Amino acid sequence: MNSCVLTGRLVADPELRTTPSGLSVCRFRIAVDRPYQKSGEDRKADFIDVVAWRSNADFVTKYFRKGSMIAVQGSLQTNNYEDKNGNKRTSYEIVADRTEFCGSKAESGTGSSSGNAAPAAYSNSTADDFSSVVDDDDLPF
Repeated sequence: MNSCVLTGRLVADPELRTTPSGLSVCRFRIAVDRPYQKSGEDRKADFIDVVAWRSNADFVTKYFRKGSMIAVQGSLQTNNYEDKNGNKRTSYEIVADRTEFCGSKAESGTGSSSGNAAPAAYSNSTADDFSSVVDDDDLPF
């Protein structure tokens, strides 16, 4: 199973781009605090690259800014490539399936004075992904 759940702060404003075929894509980086701290040292953080697609990308670029807390659920993806010096490299990123707000409205800057409430989360899955069970006899157990 390839599943990651992270909570952190955006280190820069997310930037929305569009592929040649018209799909929205957003790449951003989040700082995730490590759960432990050595005595006498500052707490350390890991910087994780995340990519969101389609409506999820639109959601992130509309409601999140540098410093905003965000929760990301997705899968880890590795990419192998060769740098300009001919060295083989590997990069890692989270492909976001779901993104959510974390923290207070004031902290995330998502409060709206126009009365339009921001959605609490966005997920790429839809209700059509699962068929409803009509009868208990349909259950496999």
